[in-house]
Amino acid sequence: MSENNVSTEAGRRCGFVAILGPTNAGKSTLVNALVGAKVAIVSHKVQTTRAPIRGIAMEGDSQIVFIDTAGIFNPKRRLDRAMVDAAWGGLEDADAVLLVLDAAASLGEDVEGIVERLKSVRMPKIVVLNKIDRVEDKPKLLELAKTLDERLSPDRIFMISALEGKGVKDLLTYLAGVVPKGPWHYSEDDVTDVPMRTQAAEMTRESIYRFLHQELPYTTTVETTDWKTLKDGSARVEQTIYVERDGQKKIVLGKGGETIKKISSAARHGIEEMAGHRIHLFLFVKVRENWESDPERYREMGLPFPKS
Repeated sequence: MSENNVSTEAGRRCGFVAILGPTNAGKSTLVNALVGAKVAIVSHKVQTTRAPIRGIAMEGDSQIVFIDTAGIFNPKRRLDRAMVDAAWGGLEDADAVLLVLDAAASLGEDVEGIVERLKSVRMPKIVVLNKIDRVEDKPKLLELAKTLDERLSPDRIFMISALEGKGVKDLLTYLAGVVPKGPWHYSEDDVTDVPMRTQAAEMTRESIYRFLHQELPYTTTVETTDWKTLKDGSARVEQTIYVERDGQKKIVLGKGGETIKKISSAARHGIEEMAGHRIHLFLFVKVRENWESDPERYREMGLPFPKS
């Protein structure tokens, strides 16, 4: 090994950064912007992210592994509790935490609860006020930052627009210096450790929310049941969309199958971009009643199963 390689490895940094925040604060959009690739699905629907997703970014000699978690809110159903528990569980492996908030929204009960709980967390805490492009009252934005600084005493506060990319580079540069010295955990070309089959299922779920944002609950789930590479280099992919009631199945299919065709087309394009080759996507819709009480379903989604 050359002296240059030894020197480079000696200067490497690597660490995990948990991303927490209330629903629809733009956490997944921020992760995608920081990583420079789409690793987390994005939707206007609350609770789009379920299990923590790892996105990997390189900045200089630093490898930063972002743990994108579900939005934190007051859970009412078993699935809600599983997602919130998993979100807080993301802190267990973290070297730092980003609290991502919608700069255009007020500090509600959910945010107050998150701030209170983070006070006792002993690791670097960074507040990210996202969506500043939607804030016209700049003095109000400064007042929000001041309030958070007084209540949480974070190491830094950043004001960004993940959607427009404003301030994202500065945030990434700062985090590169926060993560501890140590060897990289992943190849420098990796952008996520999520299996391709899981990413493909998530892209189809994103397409479902895109076309049926109001009509379906976020409990709708997708599983990739088969992935076969064909002789011409393309792949045949089969996925099953699970809904809770027969009426929801009809909504997903649409009149004459029109809706499922739109979902399939949009999902296929996303999966092809990710996989780098042609995809033949076949979607099936099935009713799975009371799946929220089945521990196996939670394991498939990478979530803990709440006992009650």
